[in-house]
Amino acid sequence: MLRRALAGNEAFLGPDHPATLTSLSNLALLLEDEGNYAAAEPLRHRDVEASERILGPEHPETLTSLNNLGHLLHCKGDYASALKYYQKTLRLREKILGRQNPDTLISLNNLAALYRDQGNYGAAEPLYRRASETADQVLGADHPNARHFRKNWDFCRSKLEG
Repeated sequence: MLRRALAGNEAFLGPDHPATLTSLSNLALLLEDEGNYAAAEPLRHRDVEASERILGPEHPETLTSLNNLGHLLHCKGDYASALKYYQKTLRLREKILGRQNPDTLISLNNLAALYRDQGNYGAAEPLYRRASETADQVLGADHPNARHFRKNWDFCRSKLEG
């Protein structure tokens, strides 16, 4: 179904139309969820390239595309490449959206998760702490993201104390 939607959007709207890019991202997400990273990766790269070209390299949607590519690379175990995309996304989100923006906090959490998965709890802990404390202030302690960030921070602290 998603492949047909993408093909239809490409044929009728063109490869650079926002609806086509949404279909592209949705198909990539499905493939990622299925564990088919090899099929999803070229779609994620295409999404980033098109977003940068059409919307600009600092547009919030482009930053989401960068984050999504980093997440895919993280999931497939390409930590060095994921690190590059996560760091770039965080740097740009802090610059464009600000340090307290919910999307910036997601980028902090994602970068911390990469460090955690590499066993680098010392690098992960301050990022988790900042994401958790800022989310509590900005979103409220009961917000699902605030709870998620706090849980990740608690886990990381337990590893460091452990």
